[in-house]
Amino acid sequence: MWHGEYRDPRLVEVHDAEHPWGWEDDFFMRVLADRMTPRVLDLGCGTGRLAIAMAAAGHEVTAVDPARASLDAARRKPGAARVRWIEGSYETLAPRSFDVAFLTGHVTELLVSDEEWSRALHALRDALTVDGRLIMDGRDPVSRPWQGWDRAGTERAIVLADGSAVVAWTEGVPSPDESTVSVVHHYLFPDGLELTSTAVHRFRDEATLRDSLRAAGFRVDQLYGGWSREPAGLSDDGELIVIAIAEPRI
Repeated sequence: MWHGEYRDPRLVEVHDAEHPWGWEDDFFMRVLADRMTPRVLDLGCGTGRLAIAMAAAGHEVTAVDPARASLDAARRKPGAARVRWIEGSYETLAPRSFDVAFLTGHVTELLVSDEEWSRALHALRDALTVDGRLIMDGRDPVSRPWQGWDRAGTERAIVLADGSAVVAWTEGVPSPDESTVSVVHHYLFPDGLELTSTAVHRFRDEATLRDSLRAAGFRVDQLYGGWSREPAGLSDDGELIVIAIAEPRI
């Protein structure tokens, strides 16, 4: 389910170096500020960039991730003491504990099977208060993001904190129906060591997202295709960014 970038301390450092604060983080902070939401869940928090910023903004933040190496890195960052860090996943969530839940960084794509996706959504619905918000992102399969996921199209140098550079590239092979993509990330270190990370990504289209959220007790409030709140299909970002509301249980 989870990339090696979150489990191996060497790859955690590389991942952190490659993913500084970005426009998507600005988007999530603006959405968070749209409503009074004191209790925040960051599920699949990784190394905690967003969780720490939300806590610094005055929210009571619980950050959950199954990868210990990522949480260890998160706890070492300035401001980390304001966050409650939990090693686990959606199974560990207490009922009615949060006003808003975030699944960011395309973590939704790593919930591959329909069964696991449904369990996660139902757990999140139970963990949210009525009218609580679920905010998440994933890549829009209509844009076929895996095209160009080969060495020629993805090779880049990632500069670490000590000034050394890791050469990285990505290879992706879609399934016949293109609903999933098997991904291998390669990392070549200056000393010649090469580490790889593998995962399967699941891409859900807009209709599938809406249907699965409805079945889990959510109402889709807003759905965007880009970080400037463009409609789905009308942004070069190629995202499906969802804000859903937890409905009352019948």
